[in-house]
Amino acid sequence: MVESVRRGRSRREVAREYGVSLSVIQYWLLRAGDQRLDRVDWEDRPSGPEVQPRRVSPEMEKRILLLRQQLKAESDLGEFGAMAIHRELSAAGEPSPSVRTIGRVLSRCGALDGRIRRRHPAPPPGWYLPSSAREEVDLFDTIEDLRFVGGQSVEVLTGVSLRGGLVAAWPQDRVTAKQAVAALIEHWSRHGLPAFAQFDNATIFQGAHHHPDTIGRVTRLCLSLKVIPVFAPVREPSFQASIENFNGRWQTKVWARFVFPGFPELQAQSDRFVAACRLRGAPRIDAAPPRRTIPHDWQFDLQARPSGVMIYLRRTDPAGAVSLLGHRFYIADHWHHRLVRAEVNLDDNIIHFFALRRLEPTTQPLLAEYKYRRPQKRFQE
Repeated sequence: MVESVRRGRSRREVAREYGVSLSVIQYWLLRAGDQRLDRVDWEDRPSGPEVQPRRVSPEMEKRILLLRQQLKAESDLGEFGAMAIHRELSAAGEPSPSVRTIGRVLSRCGALDGRIRRRHPAPPPGWYLPSSAREEVDLFDTIEDLRFVGGQSVEVLTGVSLRGGLVAAWPQDRVTAKQAVAALIEHWSRHGLPAFAQFDNATIFQGAHHHPDTIGRVTRLCLSLKVIPVFAPVREPSFQASIENFNGRWQTKVWARFVFPGFPELQAQSDRFVAACRLRGAPRIDAAPPRRTIPHDWQFDLQARPSGVMIYLRRTDPAGAVSLLGHRFYIADHWHHRLVRAEVNLDDNIIHFFALRRLEPTTQPLLAEYKYRRPQKRFQE
């Protein structure tokens, strides 16, 4: 605008071209003055003065803070708040700010004794896993209670990697353990194996709950590929925050945007959305920890004896105990309603229970250990 006026065009003509008022043109011409355009400071400036005329002077702030310290140490009444400071200044004949202003000075300078809720930084991703684990974690979940216009039900198996943000989605009429296994094999064959696979406690992932010592189909797949299955705590969604976030995005960006006549159209739109997410997150995916490839000679045998480690994240009850695999294990008297990580070692026949605290995510002491020998059971198809 300034350059156009300097070339000889009228101010009103330039104002009409840029859709602004004449006063705006005059303002910027005044700001530019006779300077070269590349030397003009075009940054916006606050309309008020640099120093507010009614602001308490630095000398008065120091006087208020010093008087608070003196009253705290010497006052016979033991009062050293804003009202007490105001009384002392008034009694000494000094010009005193109002009680409210003195309170704001004390608050701004951090000189209040009141307890303010402290916001602790969030623990790092995957903090609840073994402290030495910095490998990739794949989280899986399901979206339920969706229906086409005709009434046919829709369920979606979803996945996202914790560190790389690699997403996946498989819309189906009903997600079963067999379908979940097929989807995981297809996903891991293409992108590689993570170190951990995290699930909620649904039966399609964990196995039946009405029989003790049950290891489900999906869990057996993980153990067969030397991927450690991790089961999140019951009724604690924060551990599944990444996958729940993706579930919400999928429902908003795919399901709620279109009307799908059937599964082929839904699958096609879901695939386009997943591909777009992967493309946008390509730098993060490339920077994620490396993945292992599935061995060429690997075959999934459901009847093979499960071996390896399973991890259960649980919260102790009022008696300091937790339940997993159909058994109840006492942990400690001082660890009531607290998080623990149970590492079930099927090779060494032992379960280790470690303490978990968000305030100290790197400190995970061993609380208890139990001998556990899983009975030999034939997997029921």
